[in-house]
Amino acid sequence: MARVLISMPEEFLDRIDQVAEGENRTRSELIREALRSYMYKSKVRSSSLATKNAALLEALLD
Repeated sequence: MARVLISMPEEFLDRIDQVAEGENRTRSELIREALRSYMYKSKVRSSSLATKNAALLEALLD
């Protein structure tokens, strides 16, 4: 698996570690899941926006 180096404030990293520990996960697992969730939500938003724009375009062309 590839490794990625990122920078973040110590306080934020401490919070990530607290959440990971509370969920009995590693820091890496928690961050991977957060990124998966972000990418999924972004895809859903894009799809929703595309559907809305298509409907508006159809209404204009009718």
